Amino acid sequence: MPQFECLFFLENSLLYIVEIKRTDLAEDADIAEKFKWLIINKDTLAIKELHFNSMDSSGEIEERYFQEGYLKFNATTGTFIEKYNSAQHPLDRRLDFRLQDALVNSIALSLS
Repeated sequence: MPQFECLFFLENSLLYIVEIKRTDLAEDADIAEKFKWLIINKDTLAIKELHFNSMDSSGEIEERYFQEGYLKFNATTGTFIEKYNSAQHPLDRRLDFRLQDALVNSIALSLS
């Protein structure tokens, strides 16, 4: 059983962006350790952590600000804009999804 649950799942043809909540930590664990945003290369399953700065939630639109860029999404679509090269990644948000075993294993390895 994975040591995390996936809270948000966005993807395009090249990458996944997910927010996970670790379930293997104590209730009083630091929030930055419990909740992680990850950007994952679909081909290699290489994972990079996005370093969370702040968020805004205004009804239908969610926004997340990271050291590496900016993510804006709603119930169906999103966009991630990289900070350093300004690349824009249009994304589809998946509300009903099942993480593939290989992806679960890659995420679990990145947490250990």
